[in-house]
Amino acid sequence: MNELLTAVRAGRHHDVPPLVLALDRPGRRSALAELKELRKEVRGWDWQRRDRIRKALLVAGAGCHTGAAGCAAWIGGRDLRDWTRSPYPLILASLKDRDPAWLGDLAHRFAGRAALSEAEYTFVGELTRIARVPLPVTDNLVTGWTELVGAARWRRRTRRPLTEILRDDPHAAVLAPRLFEMAELPPQVDFYDAPDSQDHWPGALSALAEDGVLDRSYLVERCVARLMRGGNSVDQRFFLAVLQRLEATEDEEKSRLRDWTAMAADGIAPVASHAQQVLVRLDARGELPVRELADVSGAVLFRQEKKLVRAQLTLLGKVLRRDSSTAGELLPAVAEAFGHEAIDVQERALKLVARYLPAVAGPDVREQLASAAAQLGPMHRETVTALFGELVEAEEAPQAYEEFLPPAPVLRRQDPAPETVAELVEEVAARVKAHASEQWIPASAVLDASAGISGFERALDGLVRLARSDREELTGSLREALAGVRFVEHGLSPYMVDPRGISTSHGLSVVVASLLGLVSERDRVAWRAKTVVTGPDACAHAALNGVLLDRVWEASEAIAAGRVPFLLATPTWHTGAVEAAELVERLRTYRELGVRPGPADFAQALLRVRRDSEPERAEAAAAAEALGTGEGDRLAAWIRAEDAVAPVLRHPATTVSRPSGGTWWQRTTSGARQVLVATRERLVIQRDFPEAFHWLGHAQLPRAQECYHWGPERSSHWTATLPGDPETLAAWLMPDLLFAADQGQRGAVGFLPALAESAGETGGAMHLALAYGLGARHPEDRTAAVDALLVLAARGRLDGAVLGRELAILVDRDLVKVNRTGDALGTAAATGAYRTVLTVLAAMLPGLLAYEKTPRGLGDLLSVAAECAERCGTGGIEPIAGLAATAGRKGSSQTVRQAARLLATFGERKEQGTADPESDRKATIGDQINT
Repeated sequence: MNELLTAVRAGRHHDVPPLVLALDRPGRRSALAELKELRKEVRGWDWQRRDRIRKALLVAGAGCHTGAAGCAAWIGGRDLRDWTRSPYPLILASLKDRDPAWLGDLAHRFAGRAALSEAEYTFVGELTRIARVPLPVTDNLVTGWTELVGAARWRRRTRRPLTEILRDDPHAAVLAPRLFEMAELPPQVDFYDAPDSQDHWPGALSALAEDGVLDRSYLVERCVARLMRGGNSVDQRFFLAVLQRLEATEDEEKSRLRDWTAMAADGIAPVASHAQQVLVRLDARGELPVRELADVSGAVLFRQEKKLVRAQLTLLGKVLRRDSSTAGELLPAVAEAFGHEAIDVQERALKLVARYLPAVAGPDVREQLASAAAQLGPMHRETVTALFGELVEAEEAPQAYEEFLPPAPVLRRQDPAPETVAELVEEVAARVKAHASEQWIPASAVLDASAGISGFERALDGLVRLARSDREELTGSLREALAGVRFVEHGLSPYMVDPRGISTSHGLSVVVASLLGLVSERDRVAWRAKTVVTGPDACAHAALNGVLLDRVWEASEAIAAGRVPFLLATPTWHTGAVEAAELVERLRTYRELGVRPGPADFAQALLRVRRDSEPERAEAAAAAEALGTGEGDRLAAWIRAEDAVAPVLRHPATTVSRPSGGTWWQRTTSGARQVLVATRERLVIQRDFPEAFHWLGHAQLPRAQECYHWGPERSSHWTATLPGDPETLAAWLMPDLLFAADQGQRGAVGFLPALAESAGETGGAMHLALAYGLGARHPEDRTAAVDALLVLAARGRLDGAVLGRELAILVDRDLVKVNRTGDALGTAAATGAYRTVLTVLAAMLPGLLAYEKTPRGLGDLLSVAAECAERCGTGGIEPIAGLAATAGRKGSSQTVRQAARLLATFGERKEQGTADPESDRKATIGDQINT
């Protein structure tokens, strides 16, 4: 046993199997107890030492287990699974003397564990071969099998066909059917390229069915069942591809009629399209009952996919032409399309109803159709009235429209710092351990801005307070709670004190490390010097992070001295703002205790002071002066000042020009497309504030500098650095938003809602930032911009006309896409903010309608505008220039139709000298009625 343990500690894994086999049963049990203790010990080692003995420890433990369950658990341990070459041949060698039944039991138990790969599949297969038992068919084993099959395709110099591999695999007939039972497909089978190719999983499985290796009828049944069950789109497309390759027979299609109708109604678009094609074939064979067609049509016509809706209307039209007596059952289903957002779909449905309405005998159906047609917009009102006559209720006087906006956000007081060591340590440990891996946090895991800054500030203030009163208990509890955290064991990493990448949790780590004595004086001086951000390449991210880091180092020094009772810059409100009267009281306490404020802490407190109400400002300034201290005088002067931290200059792009000189790339590299803003210098920042703050006081020119160090994480302290000056922050962070719209940077818009909640006034910079956000590439970023838009509207600080003009300029310079903007504004309108969105579009559309070539997505944007106008009316909004000309164009494109729909909402206020584009369209529908 001692020789075995020595070999394991030395990492001699090849020596382990014979040493295990030399032990009797009691000896293996004794060795196993020692190996378990060694395993616990190894978990605290550094990774290099662990890697040297991990394989030997795994093989020895597997060989020393006398029970199959324990052996399977040991082999599957995650802390033992990091190896460069497979350990399973050595494990098999150490189990050579075991009973076949025991090995079979081990195979079944191990096959049920998670994370099986090619190597594990091979191991289980070898165990079952030795034990002469059937291969256990589990989801995890199938995953390992697919990985093995995938690897076999590339082992030769030339790619081996998948069908050939599966035909030669003795286990394919048993394992392949399991693919249709798994909750999710293994990642190795989700790829299939050309529809007619045999060299992918759908083609290979259908080939095995043709060969009789797999039961074809079973595969058809399981494919239909999986498509009915739903799931992720990748799996759905896979089973659809298999089903299409198997080519269901006429009897199979007929026997599953209800399945096809359900897929057409609720399946993803490709599945619904296939089911729709099956229904067309059933109808052609006379096997689709009218009642079933009516039921499924009502659901399909409610879908958003225009292709599916149009195809269903075509099918309904064929059935009605073949037998007009079905109109009583089918036309109510057709009327479901009246509620569709596409104007051409509405018109096609209206034409079908108009053509076959005479065949409807019952008055109940006519009343039902009339009621459905009443929801059509103003452009169809005359046609509907002519079609249904008295059945259409007289249009009532419109009620006064009321805009529905979310409640304006109210300030929430920040909770005070934890008062007990236990509560503080729990909070600090939770935040620090979230970053213990020392990796960038994904955007989906980032806390919202208010929660992030509030938690950080509470914890930081608590550390300062309790380090002064309960230092010994605090340090002991922190050391215990953070045992095993990397920086506690090995010290701070350089990037944790780098202003280019620091976060609030890293800031807490710096304070904790200093409190625990893990930072030398030399390192502290060197690292704090990095907080000063200078040079032409300095960006707003590093500058704002430098402010946080400078204050963190200052707090660490204050904790070491033990004189500071609390921090001055701890926010009063959730936005990061500090109430002026409260800051005066904090300074009074400092004066009474004889404590000198920290320069960085006091500077941050000044930047956070609220200056909203004039009477309160005057009263706070007088109280600050009455303190008789230098900090009190500075606070009084700061409160009375009217200037922003860095006044924003208007960007020069004030007209829509559609520049055509040079290629897109030439205009991009020259900066001709960029729309950014500059900020003026503020000398008081450079003169009176610490050096780490000086970047904030320098003039900043507009430049789109892409920073590769900030990643997808949005730091909550950025907006809390200047909670009363959203214009300045919007100007500094504008390049992020430009890249989010123009180059698809993900997660760069997340700070906008917090910026919209800021106390300061909003102007051109904030509206330009919002325009970029509404045109961001990724939907989650556009959603954040919509939230910011609604917050500004609820607070009465949104100028829709300004935002619309900014959007037109950004579209003009190819910085935002019309379809993305339309999606975002449509989302905002759907919340009930129809008037707000219409005001924006009324200012945005004239520039877009003036283009000779229609921008992509303009029809969708006009659709949003028309929906808003129909909901809220156009009172107070002037007719949109170019709208009548667009509506009067030839053709029936979405742009022309939606322009006509929007124009109809303006009533008689049409541009002079343009024909009414509705006359021809109404005449056409009238001809259909007469026919």
